[in-house]
Amino acid sequence: MGRLALLLLLAFASLHQLCFAADDDTILHETFDESFEGRWIVSGKEDYNGVWKREKSEGHDDYGLLVSEQARKYAIVKELNKPVDLKDGTTVLQFETRLQNRLECGGAYLKYLRPQEAGWKPKEFDNESPYSIMFGPDKCGSTNKVHFILKHKNPKSGEYIEHHLKSPPSVPSDKLTHVYTAIIKPDNELRILVDDEEKKRANFLSADDFEPPLIPAKTIPDPDDKKPEDWDERAKIPDPDATKPDDWDEDAPMEIEDEDAVKPEGWLDDEPEEVDDPDATKPEDWDDEEDGEWEAPKIDNPKCETAPGCGEWKRPMKRNPAYKGKWQPPLIDNPNYKGIWKPREIPNPNYFELDKPDFEPIAAIGIEIWTMQDGILFDNIVITKDEEAAESIRDTTWHPKFEIEKEKQKTEDEAARSDGLAGYQKKVFDILYKVADIPFLSKYKPKILDLIEKGEKQPNITIGILVSVVVIIVTVLFKILFGGKKQARVEKEPEPEVSETSNDQGSSGEKTEEMEKEEEPAAAPRRRASRREN
Repeated sequence: MGRLALLLLLAFASLHQLCFAADDDTILHETFDESFEGRWIVSGKEDYNGVWKREKSEGHDDYGLLVSEQARKYAIVKELNKPVDLKDGTTVLQFETRLQNRLECGGAYLKYLRPQEAGWKPKEFDNESPYSIMFGPDKCGSTNKVHFILKHKNPKSGEYIEHHLKSPPSVPSDKLTHVYTAIIKPDNELRILVDDEEKKRANFLSADDFEPPLIPAKTIPDPDDKKPEDWDERAKIPDPDATKPDDWDEDAPMEIEDEDAVKPEGWLDDEPEEVDDPDATKPEDWDDEEDGEWEAPKIDNPKCETAPGCGEWKRPMKRNPAYKGKWQPPLIDNPNYKGIWKPREIPNPNYFELDKPDFEPIAAIGIEIWTMQDGILFDNIVITKDEEAAESIRDTTWHPKFEIEKEKQKTEDEAARSDGLAGYQKKVFDILYKVADIPFLSKYKPKILDLIEKGEKQPNITIGILVSVVVIIVTVLFKILFGGKKQARVEKEPEPEVSETSNDQGSSGEKTEEMEKEEEPAAAPRRRASRREN
């Protein structure tokens, strides 16, 4: 019994120690359950006039920091109790955002700021304030990415350079709460999680993962190197020994008159294409002094409609078989070709080797954005050294909200689809009512109306009803076009003579039309369209 009590005591002590260790590893967990005033400092810069508010997330009792106005610049900062050393073990940066009105153009990212000794003040926080890391969603125009930017100091030049993560994840486009996690590992590995799912894994020292790479190239092009004057970059040159053939006529035109063309018979040389409109009259309010001499508008010459053409006949043009164009000597390989010139490489004066990134410590968290949308909500901003602690926070704060929002979104989407289908069905039935009133369907109108009424009572059979009505229409049209004549011949005109006469007339009519169609090409060449027609 004493041993059992001792074991329980040891277990409790171990659990207590682990809990406190986890709390010690969580440097910041901002829930906004309490007012942010006094704990967060709003920038006093004139440009940053956006109003921050502590509001509940839509549909939840959970509070967050809200971007309350459209088309504003926002800046707010929170100082940490002590700077976070990113070189010391694993560091997890995590926060939630909810784009309650979506995000068309704006940012929802966080800046992890360097100590104030770097040259900034909380009340003067702006886009120039020096940061160590920038992380979070950004979307506008062609930009759609979850940024991860490391601002790293070059030990040779002393310059701070922004290194952007290549191929970052894209920003979710819905209105749900999303959680963004960046895990910085001591082995130079970076992991980006979106909604508890890994979207990107990178290495800080890999040139394939960051642009520009943290480690500069060993050599660079010599800025003082100049291309020699005799350097020939032409791979091909005109053959200097080639000569133009004797029969090559550069002056030959591309087109010549077709000498074999003959003026069509009936061409009216003396008739113009257009004549004055004989029915036109001068307007009563026409003033010759102000409006000029009145001229009747032109119309197509009616005589030209039956003739192959009017006006002066000219032979058509055809391609000149002797045309060759400007002669050019053929190209040959350039014996002096040296390739595309490049400046020589010299040692990079800013090159350095690196085993690990020289991370700057994080002394504060800032939100500095310019957005066209309101309704951006920040919550559960976390900095911790424990990955499990970050995961636990995701499970207890983000995950329940996300599931509720996702289910609600699903219901709304289904309702929207249902409303859209209802609207579509109403339009279909409105059209079917009009179809039922078509005269040649009068015999089938009761049947069509009966189908429509059934469809209004049972919307799920709308497509079937639509198909049924279409079948009725097609059947009626088929009977009219093909069945009607046969019935008339048998019932109303039983004599075969009449039937044959009718068919002959039909064939005669068809032949007449075919003949007219065959005669149409004989009228060619047609006259060109007049300027008025054009």
